[in-house]
Amino acid sequence: MRRAIVGAIASGVRDFRYMPDTHGITASAADEFGDEANFVAVETTQTASTLDTIRAAQALQAEGCGAVITLGGDGTNRAFALGWRDATVVPVSTGTNNVFPTMVEATVAGSAAGLVATGQVPREAVARQVKAVHVEIEGERDDLALVDAVLAADRFVGSRAIWGGERLREAVLTRAEPSAVGITSIGGLLEPLTPDEDEALHLKLGPGEGGVSVLAPIAPGLYEPIAVRMHERLALGETISLKGPGVLAFDGERERVLKPGQAATLRVARDGPWVVDVHAALEYAACAGLYRDEALPGDSPEEQKLQQDGG
Repeated sequence: MRRAIVGAIASGVRDFRYMPDTHGITASAADEFGDEANFVAVETTQTASTLDTIRAAQALQAEGCGAVITLGGDGTNRAFALGWRDATVVPVSTGTNNVFPTMVEATVAGSAAGLVATGQVPREAVARQVKAVHVEIEGERDDLALVDAVLAADRFVGSRAIWGGERLREAVLTRAEPSAVGITSIGGLLEPLTPDEDEALHLKLGPGEGGVSVLAPIAPGLYEPIAVRMHERLALGETISLKGPGVLAFDGERERVLKPGQAATLRVARDGPWVVDVHAALEYAACAGLYRDEALPGDSPEEQKLQQDGG
């Protein structure tokens, strides 16, 4: 966190808003900077659940934040998107089994976020709005996934993570990546689909005529043969209808129970968060000379003149 702040300050940021955490990590990091920058914690709930992240995202949106650094995995970023779906984010991966956030050093991540937040680098030049799975559940509130939405043959949410490919029934993916871990790898090993392509991938899972078996890394340290009886690309906006009983899992975590006969409709749209490409942002800044000093701090007028004269 301290390194991300250093990077943002180097890009000209002096005003920060942050989500308070129970361990005081961000507040402790902020204390190190004294009067160099202004740090304000936004109000959120204290439930130790995804609701805290959702409320914090809403508060950051209300504050008018120009860019947000998220630290976490797929679930953290999904929760943030539930609160502020089209935020401008630099998602920094922590933990394991992440598809949406990327492994990037925090100092340069903070710098990229700062460049976009301050308007020195145009968002549209270095970020792309990602796809999201919109989930409409009959008689209940809507939901969202950033990577995949899956129907599993379970009756209860229980432990959040999906284990056991034999229970998987159907999936809609915004991306299908053969080098990733999780449900997205199943589609990726059949028909790769990049985040930039304006399509989605629909899988029907389980044994069936004309199907195939795919040996996929569905969890860290776990390859498992997954039966796939059908896969097809979907146009953005095309709907898929599912019916319970079962459990809907979003971005690798079981979240919602479908009762027997209860319907859910899934569609993919490119209206999710704007994800900043850290490399592209810093390359843009370099080409624009944003980090270049004509005279180094501390040089005397005589030394500056010698530099200009080639001395």
